[in-house]
This record gives sequence, C-alpha cells and structure tokens, in this order.
Amino acid sequence: MEHSVTPPGRVAISMDDDGVAHVRLIRTDKMNALDPDMFAALLNAGHVLQNLKGLRCVVLSGDGRSFCAGLDMGSMADTGRRREEPLTTRTHGNANAPQQVAMQWRKLPVPVIAAVHGVCFGGGLQLASGADLRVVAPDARLAVMEMKWGLVPDMAGYALWRGTVRDDVLRELTYTNREFNGEQAREYGFATIVDANPLTRALAIAADIANRHPQAQRAAKRLFAQYLHASVDDILMAESIEQQALMGTKNQIEAVMSQMEKRKGAFVDP
Repeated sequence: MEHSVTPPGRVAISMDDDGVAHVRLIRTDKMNALDPDMFAALLNAGHVLQNLKGLRCVVLSGDGRSFCAGLDMGSMADTGRRREEPLTTRTHGNANAPQQVAMQWRKLPVPVIAAVHGVCFGGGLQLASGADLRVVAPDARLAVMEMKWGLVPDMAGYALWRGTVRDDVLRELTYTNREFNGEQAREYGFATIVDANPLTRALAIAADIANRHPQAQRAAKRLFAQYLHASVDDILMAESIEQQALMGTKNQIEAVMSQMEKRKGAFVDP
C-alpha cells in the first residue's frame, strides 16, 4: 500500500510498505517543464528523501504525456534577468541549485530509477541522467537541447554522462541538438533499458532492489560514487571497508537465509 509523503504541488512523493518511493513530476499542462517552482519542488523532494526513514529505492517519473520537456524558457528567461546569485556560487556542497536538481539523485544513499516516456529534452534529460538507471520508452524523444537556446548543458550533464555516453557521440548531440529515440538512447548510453511500459518496468526493478540487504545496497552506491575517479588503491581499500562492515551482520545473515529458503527478506532498515 502506498502512502503520501508530501502534499502534491509540482512534485508528488509516495512510498509503499517495501520502502519504494515514487517521485512524480505533476506539471502535466506544461509536459513537466522546469520553471522556478518545479526546481524548488525537486530540490525539496531530494531533501525529503535524503532523510526519509525506511527508504530503499526511488522511482522518478513524469505524469501525463512526457517525462520532462526541459526548461520552461518563458519563466526561466525572466528568472535569468532577475538572478542575483551567480551560478558559480556553490549552494549545495559541490553544486549550485540547478546542478543539485540532477545531482541529488546520485547523492541519495539508495538506488534511483528514472522512467522516461514522451519528451525528455535538455534539463529533463539531465534530470533523468541523475538516476542510477534509466528505463526509456522506445518512442521517447530525447535531445541535448541547450545549444539551441545559445546555452550549454549546466545541470550536471557533463558530470553525469561521463562514463556512460561515448565522448564523440555526446559532442555531436550537444553541438547539433539532434533528437534521438529510446532505442538510440540505449545505443548511445543515455538509457539502461528500453521498454514500452517504462514506469511498470521501473517499479518492478525497484521492488526487486527493495528485497535486498538495504545496507549492502547503500554500500554499493557509495562505491559507485567514487569508482570512476578514485585511484585503484583507494577503490580496493573502499571495497574492503564496506565489505568488512557488512559481513556477519544480522541483515547479511538474513540475506543468505532468505535466498536459501526462497523467501522475501526480513531486513532491518538503517
């Protein structure tokens, strides 16, 4: 059974009894385009999830016809004229506020899955790229759109695409703004899985993840956060530290027993 975590606004959050939180963009009249209120709602969602007890996995999706159409250029143009704080100011650790909207999904302690359908342009693509996994509809429309408006991707796209999207392909898509579909997104590295029902598939994967040792899932995510840039020595030590902390614990023993007995794990949440 799902229960609401936040009152609906631009973004709604619910969580089921297994610890799967569903974050839904609900600005359907604008295909979930990013305006200042949407940015604020997404940042609030990240803050709520960061501190949500019993959380094991997150699914991020958009209601209506599309996942997210990117920046609402009308509202953002006015915001740009009124901006007082420079983008170089770090407001969220290593990120500014727009970057945090996408980066916060990587910073969450649990796996995050984005379910993408319809349009996923510009800031919407960077938002989805913050997830650990992306399930994309085959007929979805995606694009690195910023250059069309005389801008560059600046919602952490370059950091998030590193290691998944081939460099020369990313350059071509950035320079030209060429649209591509879900099948191409998987070929290029933007999509993990292509499925005609991305939300259903994402929720099924999340349910599977939620039935795993929760501290081990969090440990794996911490390792993923550093393995692309850390030295080999540091990675080897980080693996050892995480494994040492997991071995022989109540939840680790339960993970073994539940697999042997072919039943759902009865884990104690962090």
